[in-house]
Amino acid sequence: MLPPTDPPFLNVTRSLTGRRWLGRLADDRLTAALTQSRGLPEVVGRVLAARGVGLDTVDSFLTPTLRDLLPDPNHLLDMEVFADRLARAVTTGEQVVIFGDYDVDGATSGALLVRFLRLVGATEPWIYVPDRVAEGYGPNAPALLRLQSQGAGLVVTVDCGTSAFEALEAAAAAGLDVVVLDHHTAEPRLPPARAIVNPNRLDEDSPHRTLCAAGVTFLAAIAVNRKLRSQGWFRQRPEPDLMALLDLVALGTVCDVMPLTGLNRALVTQGLKVMARRNNTGLTALADLAGIKEKPTAYHAGFVLGPRINAGGRIGRPDLGTRLLSSDDATEAAEIAQQLDAHNVERKGVESGVLEAALALVEPGQAGGLLFVVGEGWHPGVIGIVAARLMERYHRPTCVVSRNGGVGKGSGRSVPGIDLGAAVIAARQAGLLLAGGGHRMAAGFTVALDRIEALHQFLDERISAQLAEGPGAIEPTLMLDGALSVGAATTELVGTLARLAPFGAGNAEPRFAITDARLVRADVVGTAHVRCILSGAGGGRLKAIAFRAVETDLGRALLTTGGRPLHLAGPLRIDRWNGVESVQLLIDDAAIP
Repeated sequence: MLPPTDPPFLNVTRSLTGRRWLGRLADDRLTAALTQSRGLPEVVGRVLAARGVGLDTVDSFLTPTLRDLLPDPNHLLDMEVFADRLARAVTTGEQVVIFGDYDVDGATSGALLVRFLRLVGATEPWIYVPDRVAEGYGPNAPALLRLQSQGAGLVVTVDCGTSAFEALEAAAAAGLDVVVLDHHTAEPRLPPARAIVNPNRLDEDSPHRTLCAAGVTFLAAIAVNRKLRSQGWFRQRPEPDLMALLDLVALGTVCDVMPLTGLNRALVTQGLKVMARRNNTGLTALADLAGIKEKPTAYHAGFVLGPRINAGGRIGRPDLGTRLLSSDDATEAAEIAQQLDAHNVERKGVESGVLEAALALVEPGQAGGLLFVVGEGWHPGVIGIVAARLMERYHRPTCVVSRNGGVGKGSGRSVPGIDLGAAVIAARQAGLLLAGGGHRMAAGFTVALDRIEALHQFLDERISAQLAEGPGAIEPTLMLDGALSVGAATTELVGTLARLAPFGAGNAEPRFAITDARLVRADVVGTAHVRCILSGAGGGRLKAIAFRAVETDLGRALLTTGGRPLHLAGPLRIDRWNGVESVQLLIDDAAIP
């Protein structure tokens, strides 16, 4: 979100997707200093400088190590109490339940803790993930009390629990111990749990507020392991290699869209190396099914593996992701991977139908800072994705609400600079919600049907107030790292830029404008993608593709341009086909010169 006074890149004030193009500003002196002092290519130095990487941080950015960046887990509030309680459960053979969430961060957190408890010789933990439709998000009193009646002595919530007041009050009254590992935005008051480890507690001064739940769980495993070591637990058994669990941390961090800077960057960098060793049976089965043959990257984690793991919680059984990632049985893992893949195909169909219905409800020129759409009977498992699709299309914070079973289930996605989670929490505190929470970029809630309109007005006022305090308007923008000719988009350039990976939130993949490109060929591939061959004035050819673009202004322009030159923008990737490597542009946007 940037003010409209910033000078447009290549004079593009409104592209074919309605965005202003802006160049990432890189200080020339810093670029030269980075290039010369570290022997880097100029383009790498410029991209680093544009991302705020300085001489004092460039080494840790290019080669992040946990040795330098991993903190003492006990710097987090309640971590010592958590470690004591879980270590006692391990040494006494107490029945532990991992109570998780149905998204990727929840699945990776739960699977990490299951694997850790097995490695240290604990009683086999139970896995419980609530049904999205029947139970909703997070702990609920009936489930906790039922688990206690079945023999559970300790419940560990992962990626949930910070706002579960009613459920944890019921557990405390019944004498059931609950400890929380979470990262979602907290309130001044916390529910009654033995320990709540969350870097986003309001009384927490940890610098690691961008950890996802899997990252918090990894720190917790280190703390418990250290506690068990101090108690002599490993005198008769081998101490586990906790670094082997980093593939799960990397997957959770990328899929929960955490900034890939600092500690997160080190966790993901090392975790992708662990993932490449293919030691996690479930993850290997899913990668094979998805056709991942090359070394895994953040792209594979976020866009190939993640959606399939998410599909279980959206459409199928909510615990499938956790069970897959914690399985050591190759046959079981292959079966679960097949189920998740089938659920993902089904999810795409359901999502398409809901998105079409939601788009029909969006009024052209609808006023306000918030886009808010309500539908009857929409599947609650896909409304979050639909909210993301609408946010991407209209560049506004978006909430999608489904009227189902006498209540409204809602999911929201935000844009940079607008804290949607805080607005939803404020709505709950104002009595407008039955339940709700989230973080800056995403939120979920349950609302009584007669309060939906009041909720809409409340959230819109909150969003408008944030806008008034900030830039005053949301202007869709596309940030670019420079301009290239068709001939300059080489495999050597892509290989050089790969030194800056992993890419994701907080370290955007470099995007370039390919200037004055002519489309030699453009056709539809699959059901909705547009594939192109580009040529440039200085010679050369370049492959390009625009995903999910057929029914958009961008796709129509690519298919009907008739040889006119276009500026095309997006990241460059290596395309491997039949053993041959070439460069491909992933088209995010286009503009008429």
